[in-house]
Amino acid sequence: MKVCSFLPAATSMIYQMGLEQYLYGVTFECHSDKPKVVRSHLEGNCYSSMEIEKIVSDAAKAGRPLYYIDEELLQKIEPDVIFTQDVCEVCQISTSVVQRALHKLKKQPLVVPLTPRNLSDVYLNALTVAQTLGKEEAAYSLLASLEQRTDRIIDTLRQHKAPLKRVMLMEWLDPIYNCGHWIPYQIAQAGGVDMLSNPSGYSVITPWEKVRNYNPEVLIIAPCGFTIERTVKEIGKLYKQEDWENLQAVKNNKVFIANADLFTCPSARLVDGIELLASLLHPDIFAIDRKFKDRYMSLERIKRVYAGS
Repeated sequence: MKVCSFLPAATSMIYQMGLEQYLYGVTFECHSDKPKVVRSHLEGNCYSSMEIEKIVSDAAKAGRPLYYIDEELLQKIEPDVIFTQDVCEVCQISTSVVQRALHKLKKQPLVVPLTPRNLSDVYLNALTVAQTLGKEEAAYSLLASLEQRTDRIIDTLRQHKAPLKRVMLMEWLDPIYNCGHWIPYQIAQAGGVDMLSNPSGYSVITPWEKVRNYNPEVLIIAPCGFTIERTVKEIGKLYKQEDWENLQAVKNNKVFIANADLFTCPSARLVDGIELLASLLHPDIFAIDRKFKDRYMSLERIKRVYAGS
């Protein structure tokens, strides 16, 4: 069976379940040595948050997709299965764009859209991927290990009667977006609550006044698709917001930048995100694992490391 995964989350789960031998094609964003079938018009460019927002908005108004398929490579692979997504046309190629490229194939593949809205949906997607490949047990093994990790966090929080922390996680900086879909559930399992979020729904532009009035105890900044280094280049925009220095999170050094893939990639990596969040929200209960050393940075450290840059 030949499989193409057109979203990094599915690719990640395929590897996590040890099923990569079935994988013949991926997207340019996948951490894989498999052929890159899906490319992006934004690929290789370093636009600012505001520029990306405008490009995406203009493309949506014009009905112009941000992603395209290497049709020659797809024809050469002749996949039996293609995993796609219908959650966000900005983040990844959509099923409709994929289907327009399939009519040229001699053999029509099975197209399996993955549309997670919350954390439970993400876990069910792992089962869908495994069942499609006829390897259902691989999903049960992965899900059991993930459940053990999240149960440990929840049980520890209960044992310590840990109070919920007032959190905001930003999915975009300019303009500011709140978080949506599965991220509020990650925050909840880590012992926090994000009252500005949109559980199981899309993130939306959130006026600074709302952030200021909400006054989060902990602020996590993880712009979709950005690394820590990429986010640091634009963090100064927040410093200029009215009363930034008076936010509780700022005054108490509880502002953190994190790699977006811990939150925006709907795969088993989300449990890594929950573990990091638990450590950031409740450092007196959870030590930060060494595996997160390069995947987050405190605002205090950012100012030290990038002073004068």
